[in-house]
Amino acid sequence: MADHSLKGKTALITGGAKNLGGLIARDLAAHGVKAIAIHYNSDATRPEAEKTLADLKAAGVQAVALQADLTTAAANSKLFADTIAAIGKPDIAINTVGKVLKKPIAETSEAEFDEMFAINSKAAYFFIKEAGLHLNDNGKLLTLVTSLLGAYTPFYSTYAGAKAPVEHFTRAASKEFGARGISVNAIGPGPMDTPFFYGQEAPDAVAYHKTAAALSAFSKTGLTDIEDIAPFVRFLVSEGWWMTGQTILVNGGYTTK
Repeated sequence: MADHSLKGKTALITGGAKNLGGLIARDLAAHGVKAIAIHYNSDATRPEAEKTLADLKAAGVQAVALQADLTTAAANSKLFADTIAAIGKPDIAINTVGKVLKKPIAETSEAEFDEMFAINSKAAYFFIKEAGLHLNDNGKLLTLVTSLLGAYTPFYSTYAGAKAPVEHFTRAASKEFGARGISVNAIGPGPMDTPFFYGQEAPDAVAYHKTAAALSAFSKTGLTDIEDIAPFVRFLVSEGWWMTGQTILVNGGYTTK
């Protein structure tokens, strides 16, 4: 039987410099992953990538930070090639990359539409493709999506709309990669207590979201805390291997499907 523990495994995490991605990297390191490549998008994120990298190395992990704009197929191919050159073929591939836009359809430009789908759909698709090509057998592939996939709401058409195809990418990939023992899933967190959320929301919307989940009163912020998501990520890329092809909304009862 294949070993589905984290001990001695190798991981690639996109958006792994900060917020949830950074926490996932540290959490996997604390649970036995031996080598981690963290991706970050731009020079603005480099200081946080370097801090996360230093923390991983201090924990005894072989680690590397790789910069890339993943909105092209070539960039995803290079990211996997650079990861393999630095730390070996990954057992785990996690994509946390995303961008949110809260805007009425009538006010959304073509450029905004193209950017949202490039980041949230195209980058996810070609990351999944490269993971399918390069993950070790019995590997784990996970994409972060959004709990808005279970919502009936205005203003997030390009964000939720661009994340929605990842549900089917996940199902298709799980069928195509399953013969090699690779599990493929997606997690949709609720609105998280990170700058990713606050940058798009007015104070009245923030106040609403902090009370919208069934379990909001028991969260330290009322929102989904990144510490609430990391254990689900860890489970799905280890002992949770038998679950595959699923999109799981992890949000304290903010939305359901």
